[in-house]
Amino acid sequence: MPKLEISIQDEQRGFEAEVKAIEKQWAAPRQLHLKRPYNSRTIAALRNSIAAPSTASSTQGVKLWNQLNTHNKNGTTELTFGTTDPVAVSQMAKHQQTVYVSGALCGFSEVAIPGMDHADYPWDTVPKVVTKIFKSQLWHDQRQRQFRLRHPVEVREELENWDYMAPIVADGDMGFGSLTSTMKMAREFVEAGVAMIHIDDLAIGMKKFTIGQGRTVVPTSEYLDRLTAVRMQFDIMGSETLLLCRCDTDHSEFITSVVDERDHEYVLGATKKVEPLQKHLKDGQARGEDLKAARSEWIESASLKTFDEAVEAVASKEEVDFYKTELSKHKFTSLTKRREIAARTVKEEVIFDWELPRSAMGQYLFKPSVKAIVERALAAAPLGDVTWARMDSPNWKDIVEFHTDVRKVFPERLFAFGYTGDYDFAKAGFSEEEVKTLHLDLAKMGVVWQVQPIWSLQGLNLVTEQFGKLWAEEGIAGYLRTVQGPALSTKPMTDGFEKLSYCGGYLADAFFETVAGESITEKGAAKDFKRH
Repeated sequence: MPKLEISIQDEQRGFEAEVKAIEKQWAAPRQLHLKRPYNSRTIAALRNSIAAPSTASSTQGVKLWNQLNTHNKNGTTELTFGTTDPVAVSQMAKHQQTVYVSGALCGFSEVAIPGMDHADYPWDTVPKVVTKIFKSQLWHDQRQRQFRLRHPVEVREELENWDYMAPIVADGDMGFGSLTSTMKMAREFVEAGVAMIHIDDLAIGMKKFTIGQGRTVVPTSEYLDRLTAVRMQFDIMGSETLLLCRCDTDHSEFITSVVDERDHEYVLGATKKVEPLQKHLKDGQARGEDLKAARSEWIESASLKTFDEAVEAVASKEEVDFYKTELSKHKFTSLTKRREIAARTVKEEVIFDWELPRSAMGQYLFKPSVKAIVERALAAAPLGDVTWARMDSPNWKDIVEFHTDVRKVFPERLFAFGYTGDYDFAKAGFSEEEVKTLHLDLAKMGVVWQVQPIWSLQGLNLVTEQFGKLWAEEGIAGYLRTVQGPALSTKPMTDGFEKLSYCGGYLADAFFETVAGESITEKGAAKDFKRH
């Protein structure tokens, strides 16, 4: 290969210019809130000599940033839902400002072997779906634009003019492996044209939202490393793509490691001298006992508590107060330091062993709380643009506490919120009127982006089942009455194959006409066109 002929001085001047360009971008209003653990010179050195493709993602990212901040200023919110279907996306443009691509939906419909939402699909699955949807948006944008420009200015007011380029928000799950895998995924998303991706703090290979024991988070430090890897990849590409920091700590039962002292306050330990949980389960299995029952029995016998709860169980009120006073002198306190403080302030021995309850996979038992979620969100906030605390149930007290506490530190923080398909609002104490205004009440706290992630599973399945039954029972008569008739009679006509402006008929004509040397606009006749 040829050797690059460039002087060292020119190379250095180019590098310094790159550094200045990066610093200018980071100082702009769009990125001024971000704090990075690396500097501009490092990023400049990590870049290619040819700029990485990020224009579309940056354009969409800035567009989304402006949309969300406008909502924040006005106390309003964006309501969107999840889909993987370009046809559905084309209709969302009439009512939604954004499109959501859920990993769960992709795992059900976009892979060779569908499955439950365990993020066990290939890491490039969701970026490929984003590519498909973004290309469909470009096509709709193109065919609408040329159709409008075929008409004189005075009649265009009557023509449809939808913003088909709704920014795409996509599910990055937990990054799919090592930090380099996370970076590669982030790059694929940017090249696909995504506006924002979210990264969560769940453990890879241990994602469970089902009943029983299951959901596992990673240490705070590992979560921050994931976010840093994504932010670094965005910076290497010079992209304005947004990063949504999602905390799945709510209702998590396990944590993979206790390497980070920020998590020690919430790890559970046995406060009774019992045999290890795994030995108890192994012996119970040998006796033919039900393992869930055996586990519950052991948990009760072990009297699981956090270390602070273990202190409160044996200490006097005065000792507890002194213990808490000493703890308050430290922002985060490791278990070792907690033991030292307890030894000085509490007469009784504090029995606490967090090794005994560990699972067969080595996970530690974890006691989540709103405080724990807030701490993670605050630690992650400087790396990202939006915060999302995934909550298993619509507990209004917890929702208010989380968003209020984060905004005490970051007053202008933007939030996202996801509604699951089985929220029981009545059980959570919501009245019908409170449910009706929930999205508006959330908006007042800065929740500017709200999503029903799995509409395609719940909503589309319901509609399809209902139509399938009608079609089987009534045939074409049922179709004419419920679908074709209403669609053709609406004004403007509902988008469909009969509507040439929507299905691309006029766009195809434009291609043929252009090749033939004809003009497709009112005043653009190609008088001087000559075919060679």
